[in-house]
Amino acid sequence: MKIKRYSLTALIIFCILAGGLFAYSYKVFLSTAEKDASETRPRKFLAKRAKVRTHLYFLGANHRFLKAEERSLVQQDSVVERARSIIYALIDGPKGELLPTVPAETRLVALYVTEDGIAYVDFDRAIREKHPGGSLSELFTIFSIVNTLTLNVPEIKAVKILIEGNEAKTLAGHIDIRSPFRPDILMIK
Repeated sequence: MKIKRYSLTALIIFCILAGGLFAYSYKVFLSTAEKDASETRPRKFLAKRAKVRTHLYFLGANHRFLKAEERSLVQQDSVVERARSIIYALIDGPKGELLPTVPAETRLVALYVTEDGIAYVDFDRAIREKHPGGSLSELFTIFSIVNTLTLNVPEIKAVKILIEGNEAKTLAGHIDIRSPFRPDILMIK
C-alpha cells in the first residue's frame, strides 16, 4: 500500500513537472515566433516612414521636352529599393497634365545597381510591344527612365535597359540600347 501511495505521488509530481515544462516551452516558442514575425514584417508597418521629394520626368504637353512632376515617395533604405519605387511611380504615369513615357502595361522584372553606379533595369516585353513607336518617342522613354533615376538617386550614374533579362538592340526599333545611358539634361525643360 505504501508503494502504491509513493507511486501515485511520484506520478502526480511527474505530471506537474512535465506540465510546467510544457507550458514554459510553449511560452518560449510563442515569444520567439512573435519576435520572428515582427522582424520579417516590412518596416512600413512598424513605423511611419519619411517621404522624400522626387522628380519624375514625363513628356510635356508640347511633345518636345521632358518635364518634371514632383512626387513624395516613401524613403527606402537601399539604393535598389529607392530605384524600384521610382520606376514603379514612372510606370504608373503622371498625375497632372504631363504625358506618360512608359507604357502602363509595362512591368519591372528586376533592378540592380553595380558598385560603379550602373543601374540595370529589366522590363518585361510590354515596354517594346505596347510602345507607340517612333525614334523621338523612344528617346523620351529612354531618357525619362535614365534622367529620373540618375537625378533622384545620386549613387546611380548611368542606366542600362534590359528586356526580359536580355540585352536588346533597340527599345522599339530605332535607338540602340546596348550600352548604358548617362543623363541628358538637354531633354528636360
